[in-house]
Amino acid sequence: MARPGGRSARVQEAVHAAVHELDAEVGRDALTVPLIAARAGVTPSTVYRRWGDLRELLSDVAVEHLRPETDPEDHGELAADLTAWAEQFLDEMASPPGRAYIRDALLGDPDGDNAGQCSAYAAEQIDVILRRATARGEQQQPDVEAVIDHVVAPMMYRILFRPGALDAAYARRLVADCLERWRR
Repeated sequence: MARPGGRSARVQEAVHAAVHELDAEVGRDALTVPLIAARAGVTPSTVYRRWGDLRELLSDVAVEHLRPETDPEDHGELAADLTAWAEQFLDEMASPPGRAYIRDALLGDPDGDNAGQCSAYAAEQIDVILRRATARGEQQQPDVEAVIDHVVAPMMYRILFRPGALDAAYARRLVADCLERWRR
């Protein structure tokens, strides 16, 4: 297990930074483990030992990038909170960099752990929104899994397989349909 702030954490930080820098400088297609290792100041064997191969490294970088940095904004009521979050989620994930990170997270993930972590990030964000609504006294609301099934899953399917016509209106429709279904 890696110690927080230990050598392992420093190596991960240096390698992740090298991936981001080199991606911006030479492009993703030119990335190699030796190139990344040299930029990070580690040996290629260190990268291979920790990540296995380039795909697994890119998957790890993608999962770290997809981790939300803050809690969702509080707009004062469930529909507004969930709509704002869904619009932002769709905008970020449907962007070319977002789609690339999703692909990387999935392609270098033979066990499904990274996909599960990405799903957990979304579930945690939704849980924050739902707990706020409960604290405000909003009684009728879906649970986290209902929002995943009716908002996140359709968005992810469209992002991956049918990326046309993805806009804020689509996110708003999904949220409205989810909330309406729950109130019936």
